[in-house]
Amino acid sequence: MARELDGRVAIVTGGARGQGRAHARALAAAGAHVVVADIADQIRTVPYDMPTEEDLDATVDLIRSEGGVATATVVDVRDSEAVDDLVQRTVVDLGGVEILIANAGICGFSTVAEISDEVWRDMIDTNLTGTFNCIRSVLPTMSSAGFGRIIAISSGAGRSGMANLGHYGASKWGIIGLIKTVAIENGPFGITANVVCPTTVNTPMVMNPNTFGVFCPDIDSPTIDDATPRFAALSPLGIPWLEPEDVTRAVMYLVNDPGYTSGTVLEVNLATSASRL
Repeated sequence: MARELDGRVAIVTGGARGQGRAHARALAAAGAHVVVADIADQIRTVPYDMPTEEDLDATVDLIRSEGGVATATVVDVRDSEAVDDLVQRTVVDLGGVEILIANAGICGFSTVAEISDEVWRDMIDTNLTGTFNCIRSVLPTMSSAGFGRIIAISSGAGRSGMANLGHYGASKWGIIGLIKTVAIENGPFGITANVVCPTTVNTPMVMNPNTFGVFCPDIDSPTIDDATPRFAALSPLGIPWLEPEDVTRAVMYLVNDPGYTSGTVLEVNLATSASRL
């Protein structure tokens, strides 16, 4: 039985674990050949353990065990030449790139007054410039094919200001402006470009001692049990966080759209945006 993405090639950045892994699994289950890309290394300014090559390989092994087709590749999205090389190799080996999920991102907490040059640079270079590098690189092959689906992962922090997240929020707001422009410029070539903005998601980027400490400054060495009610209090639904698969449903909706939805922001937000304009 044919699947909706049979014959399509997708690149998922930040695919070694968390949201990226969930998106990659869903794309593969729908028939796409998924190129799972990740830095698989530690960035010095990131205050939690980042994915490893073992995580990347585990994602590909999982997809294959589920009957999907996937390839692992290590790439730092901050490096435009490395991104271009990945896309060029994919086009040569697999015939093109029809789907890009620009998911790679990092997070950290600091007041604007205390953000160092290095911390700012790593955040913007990874989240915003990395997204730009990937989009720019896939546009020629998508234009030639007359088809493309670009989905960038932003954040609730890309929709309103949040204390201690000035650098993260700047990168995520920037993604929205970038995608809207990509949608306008490339609609005539059969390419749609959209943004998914999740609220808090149960991934290692959030579930770590540094984040728990930010949300529970009054508790020594807080645990996930300590942090859960603090996160739940942020949502009118009283739900602390999403699972990665909750975000994936939004991603797949945009991937499978027939071409009528572009330049939009789809929030998966546990009602956290209900009080925003």
